[in-house]
Amino acid sequence: MDLQLASRRILVSGSSRGTGAGIARVLAREGATVYVHGFEPEAAEVVARSIREEGLDARAVAGDIRTDAGARGVADAAGDIDVLVNNYGVAEGGTWQSATADWIDIYEKNVLSGVRLVQALTPGMKARGWGRVVFVSTVGYARPNSRMPHYYASKMALVNMTLSLAKELAHTGITVNCISPGIIATPEIREMYERRAIQQGEPSDWASIEQRIVRGDMPNPAGIVGTPEDIGELVAFLVSDRARYINAANIRIDGGAADSTH
Repeated sequence: MDLQLASRRILVSGSSRGTGAGIARVLAREGATVYVHGFEPEAAEVVARSIREEGLDARAVAGDIRTDAGARGVADAAGDIDVLVNNYGVAEGGTWQSATADWIDIYEKNVLSGVRLVQALTPGMKARGWGRVVFVSTVGYARPNSRMPHYYASKMALVNMTLSLAKELAHTGITVNCISPGIIATPEIREMYERRAIQQGEPSDWASIEQRIVRGDMPNPAGIVGTPEDIGELVAFLVSDRARYINAANIRIDGGAADSTH
């Protein structure tokens, strides 16, 4: 299926590593010009260069989107953007006894970073009469744990913001959607599980680890752990004209792991 992204300019926040890098690769393979964002120019350029080595179009942009000035700098460097993928976010440890400063900090990272880029980039989309915004949440929004409450609360905010922003941008040609992934086999996740397996004297090859995850730690009916590129495939469809009637939606992509249908 041709997703007709060849003329689209796409910014993926936090794409210098992990899931964001996988999303950027898929979008570039669909023909888009992808802006790989990182907090440091070198990290963003590493991913952008690896995409260009496939003969695709990727450019690095850097800046601290946790601040107004940093987000504006990223938006200015990218220029006219057709699609904004608000992927950047962090999962940091914490409890209900954590300082309120920790809650404020994670909202700066997981919520307000996306708000800043929306404010900077959607006016141009409106002027051109076409655009796409995608927020990346987590399946944990539907089943938060008692630990890391500030993280889950911030990710639930993205689901709420999706609907609100879609209403704000009604009849402009811009759609706004959210995706909520389950566990993803990023290099960091794989390394963590491999290190744990070695410490526990268990098989440390990924095939064995994956089966332990999907049958024990984080079970799902699909029997696999998704890859960053799996997330990218869903994003690529959502930002294409093929998905023009999908708007204000939150789509779980977790192999069926969620224990809630909401």
